[in-house]
Amino acid sequence: MNTENKISKAALDKLFAAALAARENAYAPYSHFAVGAAVQTPSGDVFAGANVENAAYPAGCCAETGAIAAMVAAGGRQIADVLVIADCDRGILPCGACRQRIAEFATEDAMVHSAGPDGVRKSIRFAALLPEAFDRETLDSEPVRAV
Repeated sequence: MNTENKISKAALDKLFAAALAARENAYAPYSHFAVGAAVQTPSGDVFAGANVENAAYPAGCCAETGAIAAMVAAGGRQIADVLVIADCDRGILPCGACRQRIAEFATEDAMVHSAGPDGVRKSIRFAALLPEAFDRETLDSEPVRAV
């Protein structure tokens, strides 16, 4: 576990349980790779999601997308921690598209926790997963140009 991780064991356990429960409801009839994710806001609220595949593969959505959508639907606008879980020996980290989605809401100190069914395998600062992310600051720093 990364020593920079500031989440309490109880909070990490809550995040893990939410992601694990969501994973149980994943809809993955094509890849057979069930994924669960949970995000935690700075106030401690937890929102979970599972991957949902579609016959028009790969038109489904990732577990992180579902968790972020649940957070936004409840009025949340900041992510402090993300936990992603799959039955994968090395653990699992968000795909590139989900890293960009997380970047939209991640706090500067956001941590991403990679887990398997037996527990968290590693924790890493989000900035290490998507350094110099394209974000709101990028848009704010660019002058508006007429087309």
